[in-house]
Amino acid sequence: MVAAADAAAAHLSVAIDWDPATRSFHLRNDALSYLLRVHANGALGGVHFGRPLAPGKARVELLGREFGGFDNRLGDPIALEYPTSGTGDFRIPAIEVEHADGSTVIDLTYAGHRIASGKPPIPGLPSTYVEDDAEAETLEVDLRDAASGIEVTLAWSVFRDIAAIARHARIRNAGRSAVRVTTAMSLSLDIPDAKWELVQLSGRWARERQVVRRALAPGRHSISSRRGASSHEHNPFLLLQRPATTEEQGEAIGFSLVYSGNFLAEAEVDSHDSTRIRLGINPEQFSWRLAPGEELATPEAVLVYSTAGQGGVSDAYHRLYRERLARGPWRDRPRPVVLNSWEGTYFDFDESKLLAMVAAAGDVGIELFVLDDGWFGRRDDDTSSLGDWVVDRRKLPNGVDGLARKVEEQGLRFGLWIEPEMISRRSRLFADHPDWAVGIPGRHATESRNQLVLDMPRGEIVDHLFGVLSDVLGSGPISYVKWDMNRNITEPFSAALPAERQGEFFHRYILGVYDLFGRLTRAFPEILFESCAGGGGRFDPGLLAFAPQTWTSDDTDAMERLPIQYGTSLVYPLSSMAAHVSAVPNHQVGRVTSLDTRAAVAFFGVFGYELDPTAMSAEDRVTVAAQVAFYKRHRELFQRGRFVRLRSPFDGDGNETAWLVVSADARRAIAGWYQVLNRPVPRVDRLRLRGLDASLDYRVTPWPARGDASGRASGGTRGGDELMSSGLILEGRGVEAVARGDFIARLFVLEAQ
Repeated sequence: MVAAADAAAAHLSVAIDWDPATRSFHLRNDALSYLLRVHANGALGGVHFGRPLAPGKARVELLGREFGGFDNRLGDPIALEYPTSGTGDFRIPAIEVEHADGSTVIDLTYAGHRIASGKPPIPGLPSTYVEDDAEAETLEVDLRDAASGIEVTLAWSVFRDIAAIARHARIRNAGRSAVRVTTAMSLSLDIPDAKWELVQLSGRWARERQVVRRALAPGRHSISSRRGASSHEHNPFLLLQRPATTEEQGEAIGFSLVYSGNFLAEAEVDSHDSTRIRLGINPEQFSWRLAPGEELATPEAVLVYSTAGQGGVSDAYHRLYRERLARGPWRDRPRPVVLNSWEGTYFDFDESKLLAMVAAAGDVGIELFVLDDGWFGRRDDDTSSLGDWVVDRRKLPNGVDGLARKVEEQGLRFGLWIEPEMISRRSRLFADHPDWAVGIPGRHATESRNQLVLDMPRGEIVDHLFGVLSDVLGSGPISYVKWDMNRNITEPFSAALPAERQGEFFHRYILGVYDLFGRLTRAFPEILFESCAGGGGRFDPGLLAFAPQTWTSDDTDAMERLPIQYGTSLVYPLSSMAAHVSAVPNHQVGRVTSLDTRAAVAFFGVFGYELDPTAMSAEDRVTVAAQVAFYKRHRELFQRGRFVRLRSPFDGDGNETAWLVVSADARRAIAGWYQVLNRPVPRVDRLRLRGLDASLDYRVTPWPARGDASGRASGGTRGGDELMSSGLILEGRGVEAVARGDFIARLFVLEAQ
């Protein structure tokens, strides 16, 4: 029996080991190892994060010399797991605390640890989870500052089947005096060299999550948000990769924060060419008062390690966020094909107009109709009524419930747009509760899109919103909610907080949002929630825990969506990316692209339309019906397949993009190739695929079936080995090349024979 138990233990794919002789921890699965040690002075140090190490070895050489503190060795680049400032480490700290006497020094030393199966939740915050305790193991290490009584518990959860580790901290005041926490990172990781490239996802409204890459150099490199949301400008994500790393090979480390508010992601290269990464709540405009006995939990950070390039990092994040961050019945259900009314009607609609759109949508196979902004209060433009979540019976005389029932009678489900966090000056809610709007008494309150922000740290406001929105969502057959947030926060101040706690505003704001989101999703589990923030301004892992899909960008132009969706895919799965076909000329850039091109881009996500189907020609309706049927036929593949990036719009002149989605068993795949501008005398080009089974033969069917040169050259039966080594032929000669034009797309459906 003992031998059998030992054999089983030897084959565990996840384990956390404690070696009391060397006072070291080894967190491991089949893809990575994380080695920690308790130093001679009690500090917790990082030793190794990366390639998996065999268990059961003392690792004395890797553990290296003992560290006894910074006496006579100021600035020693020792690797520390939760570094502090003021005692000799001059690099960026993970925690800073201001004591009652004004001093800011703490010295955290080991006080104990626990190892357990499973992964506990973080109270009040979204996080990844397990459905069976065998899926992960968790290490909690207690650190303590003896002089002040400040205690920090660091928690690492290593997943059995995914090359990922989740990490957060809990800070407690076990002392006798109140303190002020001014920095509280979720993660700090010291890496012994700086031979890395830093990859970030940055942009702006309508151009979110563009891939930006640069070499690390001495100094601090950071991205952040101070806007009250994770922002259009930067995503809470960093990637380190070796200079030679590609999509399919080479070392890479991902850092992702499960948080929707102000964040900081930073890399510092010191004078010894070591690198420190820190990730967490942005310390700017942040402080948190901890009275004796109180605790602060940080958001969760997720580290991913890969030796299979950027693609390996994405594979891990996609699986983890799709299967163990998203939750509820819609996590695994096929998402419906939707028609959203916004670009089709804006504020100008009535019930008859909407029902005509519904009828036209049903005729082409669309499954769910979403009524966007303008259905409540006196909302004829964006100057009024936010906060008044009562139906406008001028437009909808039978109410939202009456419209929803009529939509269902036509065979579609019904969805609704809301923007719960906002308030208009011209609203009943503002007239009754002007103090509910965020603003500093005696100062001007800046408007954006003619609206102010509700003071979400106040429990009575969250209670009110839950009540009025529950009334709406429970009034009829509502199957879908699009939750928007169209402005960032200015004049941050909460009437609910005393002066010494105003630094808590931004974090308490997002905790209020999470509270409301959690209460509504628990009360209405059958509703599919989609998050939105002026497009992709809050596309982050925090909201994926409540809404399994996000409106990727307000920019619906197919060519603009290529880099947006490509960049987003570095971290987020296709099941999280809402992608729609809109009318042309495009409402954001004025570009005219074909229906087929628009669909060929939007297929790679959660598919839908953003237009008025009653305005389409008969020919276009036939085309749309074929697109909807195609997507439904391959929906499971598009929404849950493995996504493989083949050509980057961020390489070269950005004229081409290509990607592939492949089933788990590699028997089905769909490749997409896109070209922005046509060029004279095109070369014979081959698109080499990845992720197929080299032993299988695949029937290749081009879509749309045009009979052009690429279709004739690549159609038929091809070996998986051939498709990955030689590739699909992308060819156009003479007249065909001219006729092809700009803004083209080609899909290739692969089915194993």
